[in-house]
Amino acid sequence: MPTVPLTVHGAELLREELYRLKHIDRPAVITAIAEARAQGDLSENAEYDAARERQGFIEGRIAELEAKLSNAQIIDPTKLDADGRVVFGATVELEDAESGHPVAYQIVGEDEADIRKGKISVSSPIARALIGKYEGDTVEVQAPAGVHAYEILAVRYG
Repeated sequence: MPTVPLTVHGAELLREELYRLKHIDRPAVITAIAEARAQGDLSENAEYDAARERQGFIEGRIAELEAKLSNAQIIDPTKLDADGRVVFGATVELEDAESGHPVAYQIVGEDEADIRKGKISVSSPIARALIGKYEGDTVEVQAPAGVHAYEILAVRYG
């Protein structure tokens, strides 16, 4: 599995989810399976089937999180010598060149991306266009609706 870039906060969120799955959800589903088994005939027991399906999901997610965390490259932008450049983990304030509309995005790993929270994946077109640029630079981003130009107003780390 390739290296998975994560911010410090993103890695902590994955660790919290892993803990919850292992110490809360897994024991709960084991109890649900035991209770469903106690009801008798398993061939027509919907509770048993649902609990087994949930167990499969939990075990799969645990394996996925463990793999991601073991291959994680945790990047703290405050400790990078970025010298004002846009780097992974940085928050970038932009202004749309056409509309003048300001936006701010933090460049994060794919698992952390959530556009509603202003977090964009490092592999997104806008993040790829921003990486390595400086405050005051203008970038052009190829979007489905055409090319958009943005001016970088500020770059913050942390």
